[in-house]
Amino acid sequence: MKKIVMSMISVGVLILSGCSFLEETNDSVNYVSEATDYINGLSNFVEESANLEGEALEERVLTLQDNVQDFINLEAPGFAEDIHQELETKSEALLDATNGIIENGEVAIDQLENSQIYQTIENITSLMNQIENLGF
Repeated sequence: MKKIVMSMISVGVLILSGCSFLEETNDSVNYVSEATDYINGLSNFVEESANLEGEALEERVLTLQDNVQDFINLEAPGFAEDIHQELETKSEALLDATNGIIENGEVAIDQLENSQIYQTIENITSLMNQIENLGF
């Protein structure tokens, strides 16, 4: 009887530790996917914003700000803390730059062209190789 109980406990421990490993793997894959989507979205912003004006550009900048804020609030798994901190720092600089081009609730197109937004996005997208190397 003792052997049966010990066997059941051992199996339970193995199952629980396997679930924990599976959960960590899922978190890792999700983070890499979200970080990749974020960086791809920044690249798309650079490509699209050059052809936009007025309200369309304003909407795109506001969407960019929301995406940046969402990424900053993302909780990174332990293995990605360093790269996430670097991305977070650069993303905060990007958020500050986008705030600097909004005047009275509208995007100042001339300020967008002269801002650090594109350079900051380039700095962030340069981290893509490091993010891809986090994948399993």
